[in-house]
Amino acid sequence: MILMRQLVECIPNFSEGRRTDVIERIAAEIAAVPDIHLLDRTSDTDHNRSVMTFVGTPQAVVEAAFRAIKLAAELIDLDAHQGAHPRIGATDVVPFIPLEGVTMADCIMLAKQLGQRVGEELGIPVYLYEAAATRPENQNLADVRKGEYEGLKQAILTDPNRRPDYGKAELGKAGATVIGARAPLIAFNVYLTTHDVEIAKKIAKAIRHQTGGLRFVKALGLLVDGKAQVSMNLTDYTQTSIFRAVEMIRREAARYGVGILGTELIGLIPQQALFDAAQWYLQIDNFTPKQVLENRLTDSGTNSTFLNALASAEPTPGGGSAAAYAGAMAAALVAMVARVTIGKKKYAAVEARMMEIVPQAERLRAELEAGVQRDAEAFDGVMNAMKLPKDSPERAEAVEHATVEAAQVPLHAAETALAVLALAAEAAETGNVNAISDVGSAGSLANTAIYAAGLNVKINAKTLTDRAAADQLTARVSEIEAAAKAHTDRIHAALRERGGLGDGS
Repeated sequence: MILMRQLVECIPNFSEGRRTDVIERIAAEIAAVPDIHLLDRTSDTDHNRSVMTFVGTPQAVVEAAFRAIKLAAELIDLDAHQGAHPRIGATDVVPFIPLEGVTMADCIMLAKQLGQRVGEELGIPVYLYEAAATRPENQNLADVRKGEYEGLKQAILTDPNRRPDYGKAELGKAGATVIGARAPLIAFNVYLTTHDVEIAKKIAKAIRHQTGGLRFVKALGLLVDGKAQVSMNLTDYTQTSIFRAVEMIRREAARYGVGILGTELIGLIPQQALFDAAQWYLQIDNFTPKQVLENRLTDSGTNSTFLNALASAEPTPGGGSAAAYAGAMAAALVAMVARVTIGKKKYAAVEARMMEIVPQAERLRAELEAGVQRDAEAFDGVMNAMKLPKDSPERAEAVEHATVEAAQVPLHAAETALAVLALAAEAAETGNVNAISDVGSAGSLANTAIYAAGLNVKINAKTLTDRAAADQLTARVSEIEAAAKAHTDRIHAALRERGGLGDGS
């Protein structure tokens, strides 16, 4: 029984924004792959670039990206390409973004899988970037694209630092492709009330992080349709919001006697980024996504699918999945407590730390959410091994291997829940005191996740033939439980001191 979708987003950028027939063929190639949904496509003639956004299951996304890269290599000649946007390849960049039931580590594996296939089967040089980068100097996309296609043609032959991760160190007409894994990115352009591109370039220099501006902002000054444009990529909108970037552009533009003519969104944007902008610009106190009518309608009964499956007569999902789900709820509460601490004058001293806790808690939540499905799959693996004929020579080994996996999955959940519990203890001690009950609940849920997951580890370890491996598993559970007690004691102390609860808390 599938409890949770595995959903990956992919946003390839192609160096073609003028020939409609070429763009249509690439889009059709992507959409033709089963389990793929092409959500959006945007083309710009001045940039001579198209951006396509699609989602699907992990392997379907890899297949769709590969087919698109192959077709683009046949249809786009970089020797004849001209455009305002930097590029090194016909398929210039291919990022994978985890959405549901997958982690950043999963997307890194997908990036490497696709990169190797493109390098070996298509002969296109591939560079890994962002979270998938194998070298620090390749984390930043702008650094990988240094010199663009024309400069890379020679550098790839002579400079060992420009050697690709996959494929030959030689460029053909399709150039090279940059493949990686990253968090959701917002591509956002701001048009100025001037045609002077030098002003746009000066503003871009002022706001981009690389030249002393805002963290998580990349920016270029371009001339598009006769208008000066500041083209931005916001690589982490939870750290640097879209409205802060826009307001900084507005202030910088005023220095040169110009203003903002309009803005442009390229591709898709996370809903939360719009909520943040609406709350800031409209100055709505205590605004939450729950106040949006469509969200309230969508959320009604959201959790019933998992709970109904948990209550069914099917063996999965079971206790291990429930443990992971409890841990995910704990992580969500920790993220919430950190968010309600940020922006409050009383907690200015811990704001920087709380801004770090939010993405940490969200990553742990994603890990635990994925663990819900992994635990069900691990149990199904044991059942499938048990169904092998009893006289089969492979049966005993298959059962042993499946049982080890069925123990390792909840063990990972327990370790992840322990990391959540540590963040909960920190938030209990220094976070917004008005959310002390929430962080206390997070601690209780994390402890429940650890106990329940540990119970599943012990039960599976008990049936292993390899007693040394079994002892190692149960010993690790004991270590986690001991560490959990120390964090729990911190939470209880904070509840007594900051929440006014007695020793009975």
